[in-house]
Amino acid sequence: MPPFPLLAVLLLLLCHGDPRAAAAGNPPDQPPTPTPTPWPHQFHAKLLMDYKGNLSLADLWYDWPGGRNLHVIRYQLAADAPYYDAEWNNGTSFFYTPARRACRSAAVGVGILRPDWLAPGAAYLGRAQADGFDCHVWAKADFITYYEDAQTRRPVKWVFYTGRTAHVMSFEPGAVLEDAAQWQAPDYCFAAGNDLASEPADGRDDQGFIPRIRMPSEG
Repeated sequence: MPPFPLLAVLLLLLCHGDPRAAAAGNPPDQPPTPTPTPWPHQFHAKLLMDYKGNLSLADLWYDWPGGRNLHVIRYQLAADAPYYDAEWNNGTSFFYTPARRACRSAAVGVGILRPDWLAPGAAYLGRAQADGFDCHVWAKADFITYYEDAQTRRPVKWVFYTGRTAHVMSFEPGAVLEDAAQWQAPDYCFAAGNDLASEPADGRDDQGFIPRIRMPSEG
């Protein structure tokens, strides 16, 4: 009959298994898959845009409570800067250049993005370096790849399927554009009776400063 201590060890092994084997067969729990940080309800970001070598600087003012966002865009060496892209939650956008009193409007049928626009349906791609930052990376709908600083959770850049890239140079959560005149499209954007004045495109590539994605609840 084996000594009592050895018998006790055998009983423990029969009941619970060898802890060394358990450790070898069961790797530590994997950390949860990161999820994108929702945008602040209001913020100001400075973007450096690059599209096939064409550069521009854009001030992006996002105002979810107000149902609007505004881009003030300066194309490289453009004599008529700035160029405005005002987008509203009713699906209407105005593209205008005050220096030339030129305006074009569009009914895109999609409102501005919700603060949590990226999370539904986004595929996590892992971590990667972007503009010198260690980032979490997500792709959504084969349309956009989005990079977020793994430490601060701020957006670093996003890349559209067309190759257009937005580099986030600064990001100010809670910043609000207080000047109401900046939000209002000028009078020459409207025809008689306040109908939208859809003038011909002026050659500006005004698509894609932020993504336009129809969210499931938007009908």
